[in-house]
Amino acid sequence: MSLHASNSPSADRAQQAPLQGVRVLDLTRLLPGPMCALHLGDLGAEVIKVEDTGAGDYAAEAVRQLVNRNKRSICINLKQASGVALLLRLCEQADVLIEGFRPGVMERLGVGYSAIQAVNPRLVYCSISGYGQTGPEKDAPGHDVNYCALTGVADQMGTAQDLALSNVPVADLLGGTMTAVMGILAALFDASRTGQGRHVDIAIADGVLAHAVVPLAGVNTRGATQAPGADKLTGALPCYATYRTLDARFVVVGALEKKFWDTFCVLIERPDLQPMHHPLTPEQSHWVREELTQLIGAQTWAYWREKLEGSDCCVTPVLKLEESLSHPQFVARGMVLPGQSAAGKPFVQFGSPVQMTGFDFAIRYPAPAQGQHTTEILLQAGYPSNEVDALMAQGTVA
Repeated sequence: MSLHASNSPSADRAQQAPLQGVRVLDLTRLLPGPMCALHLGDLGAEVIKVEDTGAGDYAAEAVRQLVNRNKRSICINLKQASGVALLLRLCEQADVLIEGFRPGVMERLGVGYSAIQAVNPRLVYCSISGYGQTGPEKDAPGHDVNYCALTGVADQMGTAQDLALSNVPVADLLGGTMTAVMGILAALFDASRTGQGRHVDIAIADGVLAHAVVPLAGVNTRGATQAPGADKLTGALPCYATYRTLDARFVVVGALEKKFWDTFCVLIERPDLQPMHHPLTPEQSHWVREELTQLIGAQTWAYWREKLEGSDCCVTPVLKLEESLSHPQFVARGMVLPGQSAAGKPFVQFGSPVQMTGFDFAIRYPAPAQGQHTTEILLQAGYPSNEVDALMAQGTVA
């Protein structure tokens, strides 16, 4: 890997960052790719967000400011030959390029893997798409819900009454973001010892499918998955289920182990339920569930939060995100941080979920405005001022 000097005034704080010296070109938009580059940036990489000179990354502003910190932005028109030449020049000095277009788009623009490899053989080139670069569905459009549907994951989310949609897009983030981070880091490690980069082909659908191990265990055991709400982790067991409180909030019981169930039964003064940890018949299961439904439903969420405080039984009141943000656990771990938008409006953001010795996470840059650092990045890449002005004038950059 190459080592690049950083112009950041906070660079000293990140000298021991594990990805210090790694330069990333992030051509992605919306969520999976930008989150991938965010994680790399948070771990110390220098991330340059490459946007087009039109709409750029058209993510909602509230999302954009959360997933694009620790990046600088440059706008390049890749429909101009001069824009392609500019990106290739940036690739000469980069370690990673991440793109999220449909298969074939980068090749048509003249910046596919072979073109990049020709100017920088050690660069790791990561393509994130819905269904990957190969296969009969490679050109199909899709969103998180579509990938979950095709992989059978959506069929496992919900209850016996209905399937459920998640406001945490599991396919985009687990299948796309985290799988891409894994592939990039593995390829970077290999490039550091061989000098040869790789094309990392990430299909969001592949990534979410590969993590459906619990449903697959059911297929291997029974020949088919259970219906939603009928398996151990989806509601078949009263000891692993959600229950509504008096004020229409929820408590989750996750007492899969007998010791936790016993503790819970003692806490709620129902020792008669202890032998019913894993009911032997559907009738027993229904009876235990009804007992817990009535018992938990007779009190408010606040009552249960106070009663369960400090208990050792894997039973937890369900928090709303705005409540989680002030929870002492996440505050102590540095997971909730203040931020300020370009317009000066304060907002809340998450810290890095990766903590390790010798590294203190820092926000070196807030999320950039589109093209905010174009001139700075071009000068850093070795373009003289007059060439920067000319590129601006002809619309190659913005």
